[in-house]
Amino acid sequence: MKGIINDIIIRPERTEDFKQIESLVENAFALSDYSDGDEHLLVGRIRETADYIPELSLVAVKGDAVMGFVMFSRILINGEIAVAPAPLAVKTEYQNLGIGKLLMSTGHKIAQTLGYSCSVVLGNPDYYTRFGYKRAVELGIYPPFDVNEKYYMACQLSNKRVPEGVVKYSRAFGL
Repeated sequence: MKGIINDIIIRPERTEDFKQIESLVENAFALSDYSDGDEHLLVGRIRETADYIPELSLVAVKGDAVMGFVMFSRILINGEIAVAPAPLAVKTEYQNLGIGKLLMSTGHKIAQTLGYSCSVVLGNPDYYTRFGYKRAVELGIYPPFDVNEKYYMACQLSNKRVPEGVVKYSRAFGL
């Protein structure tokens, strides 16, 4: 199964992918200790806001099958625009093969090209530090909710100044 990564194409999502994406995200988070069970519905809610960035809603496909997905949406840090990946999901049987890494690295490159200075994530530091994320507080970025700071991370995407302050998420997150 290791050779599967060579057959994967990363591209922006299409309307015809939506059902596969919803199912993939729901299944990927079904057994997670840190899931609220809402991630698959969050995707649809984000698409309905101005914080949806079509170029940064990416699928990893093999043929017509969606194997992985990541959605970066707009956030505000002290009034300045940045991005946040949520959710990131890979089909359970294809995890640990590099699909998530491809999605994140492609997303970062596109976000940088689009002019975003940083990305903020709530997630596992063992995973996200591989992509240059570090504790957000080190960059002067703070969550709008209580969370252990080791799980709240940020990554500088360019040489642009990273905004400092409290993050404001899309209304789709219900915060």
